[in-house]
Amino acid sequence: MADLNGAYYGPSIPPPKKVSHSHGRRGGGCGCLGDCLGCCGCCILSVIFNILITIAVLLGIAALIIWLIFRPNAIKFHVTDAKLTEFTLDPANNLRYNLDLNFTIRNPNRRIGVYYDEIEVRGYYGDQRFGMSNNISKFYQGHKNTTVVGTKLSGQQLVMLDGGERKDLNEDVNSQIYRIDAKLRLRIRFKFGLIKSWRFKPKVKCDLKVPLTSNSTSGFVFQPTKCDVDF
Repeated sequence: MADLNGAYYGPSIPPPKKVSHSHGRRGGGCGCLGDCLGCCGCCILSVIFNILITIAVLLGIAALIIWLIFRPNAIKFHVTDAKLTEFTLDPANNLRYNLDLNFTIRNPNRRIGVYYDEIEVRGYYGDQRFGMSNNISKFYQGHKNTTVVGTKLSGQQLVMLDGGERKDLNEDVNSQIYRIDAKLRLRIRFKFGLIKSWRFKPKVKCDLKVPLTSNSTSGFVFQPTKCDVDF
């Protein structure tokens, strides 16, 4: 090849590419320079979530420690006496009733006290509610203590009994022994030393067989009845 005096006559050499430096997000992460609001919102939500998880874990650990220290036992409810002087359903489905109830409430715990902020007693025949009383005053119950409370259900209530409930009522009228349910709705708090718990709303159900006291021919005497407690 002839000498071309060092000149190059081949294809033109392209100019070098300019390298652009982008600012903002890199690798899918939060870049506060490019998207400040999105990044900060993401960080704040993450911090709040972590705080809530930490609080939940700490509360669970604290509850476990309290349970291990105090070992709480369930409160016990009994109906010790029931006196029924009237339970009559007229043709217009108006039920006239007069029922006195005495309860014993037992706190078996050695280190736990109980605040009874509200006690509501309701009377039921089958699925029909016929009376309600909330005249039991609130009180505090100490350790290993038994408290006696009483209430009265009296009045008149429209009830719509179905076929099965009417059959049961006819049987009860003939035997003069009535199958009545007493249901309690409570608002209570527990006291662990100097610590008071949040409010609980347990439900108590007492299945009773109560003789009509105006008729002594049945010979049936009311028996103290243990109630079911559901927290």
